[in-house]
Order: sequence, then C-alpha cells, then structure tokens
Amino acid sequence: MGVGSGQHDRDQLNVGSSFGYTVMVNTHQRAQFRFYEELNDFLEPDKRKVAFDYPLQRRASVKDIIEALGVPHTEVEVILVNGVSVEFGYIVENGDRISVYPMFEGLDIRPLLKLRDSPLRQPRFVLDCHLGRLARYLRHLGFDTLYRNDYVDDQLAAISADEHRILLTRDRDLLKRRIISHGYWVRSHEPRKQLDEVLTRFDLYADINPFGRCTRCNGIVAAVDKQEIVDRLEPGTRRYYEEFWQCDSCGQIYWEGSHFKKMQLLIQELCPS
Repeated sequence: MGVGSGQHDRDQLNVGSSFGYTVMVNTHQRAQFRFYEELNDFLEPDKRKVAFDYPLQRRASVKDIIEALGVPHTEVEVILVNGVSVEFGYIVENGDRISVYPMFEGLDIRPLLKLRDSPLRQPRFVLDCHLGRLARYLRHLGFDTLYRNDYVDDQLAAISADEHRILLTRDRDLLKRRIISHGYWVRSHEPRKQLDEVLTRFDLYADINPFGRCTRCNGIVAAVDKQEIVDRLEPGTRRYYEEFWQCDSCGQIYWEGSHFKKMQLLIQELCPS
C-alpha cells in the first residue's frame, strides 16, 4: 500500500524502515532565532546580528538549542518567544520567533525575568585559574572575589551555584554546565583590558570601593592603629609611614607604599571624576 503523495510527501523524509513499515521525519519544522549585542560573539559569522532559521529535528528546549549554537546559558538573561518571556525549559515549536538577550544595564527588566529570580548584576565573583591578575585588580577595587590557582572546574561550578557568585572564565564550555546560572566569558587575554571589560559588562564603576579587599585572601581591609601592629613592621616602614590597614581575615598589613600609589593612578584612570 502507498504512503501518500503530493505536498505531504515532499514535507517528509524517509529515514529507513523496520519490520515492513517506513519511518518518516518532518524536515520543514523551523524556528527563527535572533541574538542581540555581545551574544553574537559566540555565533558563527553568518548568524551574527541577523535573524536566521534553525531546523527542529527533534524535541528540544530553548536552552539546548541556544547552547548548541555556542552561546552559554549563563550569558543569557531574557528570552522572548513570539514576544512573550519564557524559561530555559520552554520546548521550541515550529514557527516560533525567538529573541535572545544578554544582561541589560540601565533598564529595569524585572517584569520580564523568567530565567532567574533577580537580574545578573550581583558584584560577587569566582574566577578560574587563568585570571589571577584580574582577581587582584577586582579585590583592589573592593569587589568580593574568590580565586585560587588550583580550583578545578567542578569546584568553580559548585562555588558559583552554591554561593550565587558570577563565574568569570576563559572557558566557554565551563559556562554551559547546568548548575551555573551566573557567569561571563572574559574575551580579552590582557588583565588590564579584562578589568575594563568586566567593569563595563556589569556596570560596576559606581560600586568601586578602593582598597576594600585583601589582595591575598579577599578578606575585608580596615584601618588599624599603628601601635597595634608596630612590632610586625620593617624598620623603614615603621619610620616613614603612619597610616596602616589590616585584613580582618589573614592579618595582612597595608600602607601607602609604591604599589599603593600605582593603584591610586589606576583608580583615577577608571574614575576620572
């Protein structure tokens, strides 16, 4: 017996037979995707900044398709399907028009949020082993920044998920782990440019609190009376400096030496006003 004829046949593909019957798969199921702003960094050149069709060869969530296209879900904050905000678990249907947006700045998007309980902008970080200099910069500027050069991927993912920290990494695949909801792929290889990138991406310039964190351990740094730590100072430091700060975690002592002055110049660069 025949399986039919006409348009119905042309919309289907014979993918094999078993036990005397033919298995047919619809090949014309498609959804249209459009990615915005820096999400285009992850896409193939022909898909950047344009709407494009994606063939629906199987039942799939919008999260699975987004990551199949190369975009880590941690970079995404809002997904609109036919103008309606959806969650990552939404199953894409034939004819859907899907717009995918990164984190917004200067715009209250809470009514649109479906992917997480609050916007991504939470300036608490955990960094992978390739970003040690960036970690020091962020701590100098007062940002809560966890870093160790022996963190493995499983630890980084768990810390990000358990402590609700933004994971900063040079590894795109790490950001695709299901448990990570807050993360960012650092584009630049140069630490100073990485700092500009992160401050701009998360709109953190107004949150800079110079010398607020210990560069060694991430503890809180506060002023300390010289007499309390005088026995720990080198003779030259004791003679020429009067103001000191100390980490409340590891006890590291800071004063206005040459490194301090270099950091002041950096802060003036970042916040010229």
